[in-house]
Amino acid sequence: MVDIAIVDYGMGNLRSVQQAVRKVAPEAGVSVTDDAKVIADAKRVIFPGQGAMRDCMRELDARGLRQAVLDAARNKPFLGICIGLQMLFEHSAEGDVPGLAVLPGEVVRFAHDLKDAQGNKLKVPHMGWNQVHHAEHVLWNGIPQDARFYFVHSYYVQPSDTGLVQATSDYPQPFVCAAARDNLFAVQFHPEKSAAAGLQLLQNFINWNPA
Repeated sequence: MVDIAIVDYGMGNLRSVQQAVRKVAPEAGVSVTDDAKVIADAKRVIFPGQGAMRDCMRELDARGLRQAVLDAARNKPFLGICIGLQMLFEHSAEGDVPGLAVLPGEVVRFAHDLKDAQGNKLKVPHMGWNQVHHAEHVLWNGIPQDARFYFVHSYYVQPSDTGLVQATSDYPQPFVCAAARDNLFAVQFHPEKSAAAGLQLLQNFINWNPA
C-alpha cells in the first residue's frame, strides 16, 4: 500500500519532492508514479509540476492520469505544487489553455513592466525567496507568519472565490500563492526547496486528516 503518491506526468523535478517527503516521513511508503491505479489507491497524493501549462496538461492526458488526479483532488488529502496549483483552475493565459477546473478562477501572467517601490524593474519570472502571508489552516501549523519560501514562476492564480485563498505574497503587489478547499491544499512556491518552513508544511500535509 502506497501512503503517498507523487504524480509523475513527465514535468518537473519529482525526486527533490520525493526526498523532502522521505525526510519528514521516513516510515511512509512514497511512490513517484505515472500509474493511475497507484494514485487511486494511495492514501495521499502530491501533484507537483514545472514548465508550461499547455505542455503539462498535454502530458497529463497523454499518460491517462487526468481522471486519477481529479478523483484524488476531490476525495483524499491532496497537495498541489507550482504548476500543480495552476492546473487545478479553470483556464490559464499561458497558451490560452483550459485547466482541470477543480477550483474556479484564472491563471494570469505578471505584468511586463513590474517595478519595486524604488522604481527598479523587477524580473519575470519571479524567482527566489519571498515572504508568505498566510491565513489559518493546519498546514501552516508551526510556520511563522511571513516565513520565506522559494518561488520560480511567471504566472499566478486568481481564484474567483476569495474563500479559497490561503496565502499571498508580494511581487510587488499581493498575489495569491496558496489555495485550499476541503481536502485540497495547493501552493505556488516549492516547499521541497524552502528549507525548514517547506519541510514543516510537508510534515503538516503528511499528518493532515481533513474531515
